[in-house]
Amino acid sequence: MTTKENLIKLATDLILEKGFNAFSFYDLAKTMDIKTASIHYHFPTKTDLGIAVIRQQSESFIALQAANQKKDPVTKLEAFFSIYSRHKSQGKVCMVGSLCTDLYSLDPAIEKELKPVVESILQWVTDILKEGKRKGVFHFSATPRTKALLIITNMLGILQVSRITGKTDFNEVRTAILKELKTKTE
Repeated sequence: MTTKENLIKLATDLILEKGFNAFSFYDLAKTMDIKTASIHYHFPTKTDLGIAVIRQQSESFIALQAANQKKDPVTKLEAFFSIYSRHKSQGKVCMVGSLCTDLYSLDPAIEKELKPVVESILQWVTDILKEGKRKGVFHFSATPRTKALLIITNMLGILQVSRITGKTDFNEVRTAILKELKTKTE
């Protein structure tokens, strides 16, 4: 792995664990045993590094979406859940949750880069729900977009809250979301 790739990986880990504002180039340099000038060579500003992290995470999301494109709606939704499950198993939160928490203190360029990622995630979950409803697999009364927002915010929230409340809460919420979607209402 190159120095640039290592910096993106380390910054990603720190953002997902502590938040964007909780680390500095000095922290990265110390951890990697390099000079901060080496970091500035690859990323002139912390915003540039943040944008690189968002882009890398976006590429991972696009790959996950593509890998599940031809699968059934339940499997697609499980793939979406896997993002949060992976972060949960690592004791971290997701990039969207972490950066949204810090959003008003970040450079507007971060928000500009993050917004299409959030919209893409929302569109994917909305499309999964539309497909599932059309195929009779999912049942819900809200609009697909609203239901997608409810699911996404539940996953964002339980990932955060379960850091305090316990390990089983995350799985219980995830299971409840899927069970509710599959249950026909009269």
